[in-house]
Amino acid sequence: MLALIGGTGLDTIEGLAIESYEDIVTPYGSMSAPIAICTLNDKKIAFLPRHGENHSIPPHLINYRANIWGLSHMAVTDIISIATVGSIKDDLNPGSIVIPSQIIDYTYGREHTFFEGKAEPVNHIDFTYPFTLSLAEHLLKISKGLRLNASLGGAYAAVQGPRLETKAEIDRYERDGATIVGMTCMPEASLARELEINYAAICPVANQAAGRGSSIDGISHQDITQKSKGMMNDVMRIVASFISAYAR
Repeated sequence: MLALIGGTGLDTIEGLAIESYEDIVTPYGSMSAPIAICTLNDKKIAFLPRHGENHSIPPHLINYRANIWGLSHMAVTDIISIATVGSIKDDLNPGSIVIPSQIIDYTYGREHTFFEGKAEPVNHIDFTYPFTLSLAEHLLKISKGLRLNASLGGAYAAVQGPRLETKAEIDRYERDGATIVGMTCMPEASLARELEINYAAICPVANQAAGRGSSIDGISHQDITQKSKGMMNDVMRIVASFISAYAR
């Protein structure tokens, strides 16, 4: 089964119907919200709002282990993450879409593995390529077919949040090789890898990062929210096409 992890926007997909909700009990506590089981063109998918039903859970307090374990329990084999980002590179303008290929993890204090404690021996997963390339390439092909401004590649800087970054931090991330910055793809991606779930991300660029371009003097969270909502239609067009072509 395919799962989407994101915020809102599913209601903009024509023909998609929510059939039921699954409230999964996990060994790691509560998930962000019950899983919505949806259908589109006879394809069944799962949807999970990572910040909760009322967008009340900040990124550093999301129970990522419960979320990924719960999706695995529902026999999910592929996850598409929808994660709004800021652009670090000058040529990635707000309104564009990035499908990243790499991650640099700056988060801390998040429960980030299933393999700890006496019951679960340590497992050193290979994480050379954190996103599943076949999923990412398919997302790019769909995006180009829809004539959207999308690109594949670049490194996602995963930061702690919920505050936005300082200019000096963005300068550091750029020196490290990051091209976009967000708060939620880690440890989502690594937990999915531990449970052998394919994982890729659609990252709409909502703003230029701190000290860059239009954000040279600061960032308005209201502007980010408005831009994100404005881009959600394009993101959901990608998602709808992906679901229609989904063959697993």
